[in-house]
Amino acid sequence: MHADDVRRDATPPIHPLAKRLATAETGFELVGVLTSPCLSRPMCTSQLALLQVFFLMVPEGIWPQPSFSPSGDVPTPSDVGPGSPGGTLQSSSEGSETPWPVSGISTVDPMVVTPSAPGNGTVDLFPVLPICVCDLTPGTCDINCCCDKDCYLLHPRTVFSFCLPGSVRSSSWMCVDNSLIFRSNSPFPSRVFMDSSGIRQFCVHVNNSKLNYFQKLQKVNATHFEALATEFGSGSFTSTFQTKLPPPHYRAGDPILTYFPKWSVISLLRQPAGVGAGGLCAESNPAGFLESKSTTCARFFKNLTSSCTLDPALNAASYYNFSVLKVPKGMTDLQNMKFQVPVTLISQARSPLLSGNTCQNVVSQVIYEIETNGTFGIQKVSVSFGQTNLTVEPGTSFQQHFLIRFRAFQQRTAASLTGPRSGNPGYIVGKPLLALTGDISHSMTLLQSQGDGICSVKRYEVQFGVNAVSGCKLRLKKVDCSHLQQEIYETLHGKTSPEHVAIFGNAVPAQKREWTRILSRNCSVSAMRCVIPVSLEIQVLWAYIGLQSNPQAHVSGARFLYQCQSIKNSQKVTEIPLTTVVTFVDITQKPDPPRGQHRIDWKLPFDFFFPFKVAFSRGADSQKDSASPILILCLLVLGVLKLETK
Repeated sequence: MHADDVRRDATPPIHPLAKRLATAETGFELVGVLTSPCLSRPMCTSQLALLQVFFLMVPEGIWPQPSFSPSGDVPTPSDVGPGSPGGTLQSSSEGSETPWPVSGISTVDPMVVTPSAPGNGTVDLFPVLPICVCDLTPGTCDINCCCDKDCYLLHPRTVFSFCLPGSVRSSSWMCVDNSLIFRSNSPFPSRVFMDSSGIRQFCVHVNNSKLNYFQKLQKVNATHFEALATEFGSGSFTSTFQTKLPPPHYRAGDPILTYFPKWSVISLLRQPAGVGAGGLCAESNPAGFLESKSTTCARFFKNLTSSCTLDPALNAASYYNFSVLKVPKGMTDLQNMKFQVPVTLISQARSPLLSGNTCQNVVSQVIYEIETNGTFGIQKVSVSFGQTNLTVEPGTSFQQHFLIRFRAFQQRTAASLTGPRSGNPGYIVGKPLLALTGDISHSMTLLQSQGDGICSVKRYEVQFGVNAVSGCKLRLKKVDCSHLQQEIYETLHGKTSPEHVAIFGNAVPAQKREWTRILSRNCSVSAMRCVIPVSLEIQVLWAYIGLQSNPQAHVSGARFLYQCQSIKNSQKVTEIPLTTVVTFVDITQKPDPPRGQHRIDWKLPFDFFFPFKVAFSRGADSQKDSASPILILCLLVLGVLKLETK
């Protein structure tokens, strides 16, 4: 037969050795056999084209894994090359299978797919699985579930746009650049894909991917259940409060535990505090261990008639009908009374009573005294109350004050009864400014208003180094001018008018030299008009003394300045706005910086530089000749200077 009689589209036979390599279990798979057709038509030589056989070596255990994509594109047939055979391969229309690359070539969702195989045989690339994980609706065909027997479809891919993951066997693909493939006559499923870079990839389907094997069943019994749960388990939803043991003792700032034996309930010692612009009481604020603190908050009532006897915040009994745990570990043994400290009542406390238009015995102040003994915890708790009466009217409001003080157990000496220091010795910024009235030491205070702006009995403490201003409205009674002046003076500076101010923060009332008198000038008295004070400004001059490395703040002096106002008829005035201001002025005079070390003042004879002047005044020749003597002279002078300095 002449070479011209050979058909160009004839498919060359596959060599038996190649077929054996393709079907062997050694990890080799045949990708394709390439031939080169004769390019000349009438005058074609009988030269044999070089057969190029490509084999893909894939070591066992490193087979690529399948990649699923939700695209669901239907592959579009196209020619592999200019001499592609006419044989077709029946393949799945599922576009969710993405081939995996070889030699660093990555692939994405298939854009162009060319199935090819010799002959007319059909091969299903994605056979269904015996276990159908997507069959969730019994008796109903689940959409895109290719293994659902309720669909009664021999070829589900002809109906569904794609198959859900797990409904068909996993497949893997091995790919090379399509430019290396001229013609494929491989009996194995193959496709041509387009990667993200627009490069066509020729891919061959991997038979029997290892992903289709089942996982080994893990047997669990009582002996190693806990070990498996610990090894493979994660965090638990179980509350840590139930499993974590309480600490052996309180730490500073820890909430204080309380126990209600009547209901067998563990709670916390609360110290209501004001929140928001109106300062409403927040009941959930816990008291911190060793944190002595004072809080104030406001309560508003729409119907005080019913709240008078039903609201526990107004009843003194609700503040001591429990016991306090000495240490946190006492909550593990609530029946042991040695871990419980009862709250002792040290003042009279009556229950609220509604009498006519007045709610009597309402709690206005709560003071807790807690004695502690280091890590042994709380040893004693006492409480005292202040009570008041409220008039029942719409929108009634009042302020409550809560104070918790901690002190050491069994250490009630005379020094401890004077109150806490504001410094030792110098003042600490933010600590109370100490004042003295007679022989009683107390903190200097400013005005404080209630929720409705009326002046409250409670007052703000003046904090050292902190400038502040406060104000309120004073409701006047129908009294004469002298009594009115006295009432306003007491409101501005407090019922106990300060006479002295402590120089240092640790001043003792018995040591008068540790206090300085407050300068004050009251308003002038007029027989024609009633002159009353409307504002008080407290000016404090202070300075640092002592070492600059550890300076101590002390008060140099203080004075009260009143601003006065005259009123014609005191009987017609019902309310007067009052203001208190405190300002701190630093008058520290820092010393001059220390001088440096003494220096030697060198004095040389007036004609010391005469040889140099003579040498430099000569010509160039003489300068060359005198260079060496001048250099020697300079070295001698430097040597003398060094000897002098040593």
